[in-house]
Amino acid sequence: MSRRTVLVTGGTRGIGRAIVEALAPQWRVLVGGTDAARVAQVVSEIAGVCPDAAGFVADLSDALATARAAASVPSLDAVVHSAGVLAYGTTDTLTREDWRWVMEINVVAVADLTRLLLPALRESRGQVVVINSGAGFTASPGNAVYAASKFAVRAWADALRAEERGRLRVTSVHPGRVDTDMQVALQTAEGREYDATGILTPASVASAVTFALEASPDACIETLSVRPAG
Repeated sequence: MSRRTVLVTGGTRGIGRAIVEALAPQWRVLVGGTDAARVAQVVSEIAGVCPDAAGFVADLSDALATARAAASVPSLDAVVHSAGVLAYGTTDTLTREDWRWVMEINVVAVADLTRLLLPALRESRGQVVVINSGAGFTASPGNAVYAASKFAVRAWADALRAEERGRLRVTSVHPGRVDTDMQVALQTAEGREYDATGILTPASVASAVTFALEASPDACIETLSVRPAG
């Protein structure tokens, strides 16, 4: 029996990389990323447990590049949207370009890539998993644009779930702070030295994603909030 196929965007680092590593022993993984060399490196590194792994190279802010990459995926059982960006600043410092960039990657690209993959996902009665954030529930000072993007992609996921109920399962995963490059950038923007004490590891988030993907077919894990235990 062939293994199910999952596409993980942002699969070369951080949470996405941890998800790739967690799923590789049981799934055929398509490693998503913008840098072809880094994608190829990850594919090579997981080949021992996932010999049929492949790359999915595309700049998700480029509609044509995204469409070309999606057209190369004839069958698919799940997509995990882990690619994302952060901009930190208050309303009086954030520019129109900041807003457009964050919304383009965190919302528009997610919805558009899913649209392109829907025929394959419907065929397999597959799953869509969105790596959201605690900021998808609560906004804080300096976090307006990132939180707004996460509120928006949560709303989109809720709508997709309602539209595709009975055909697809859709899960939003909302981690707290995670030990990633994005967290380093956030704490730097907040004027602090980096401290990973009491925050989640990427592997912890990957475990939550695996739980959602491995749920029995009659169950849909709709929303997962993953917070540090300490």
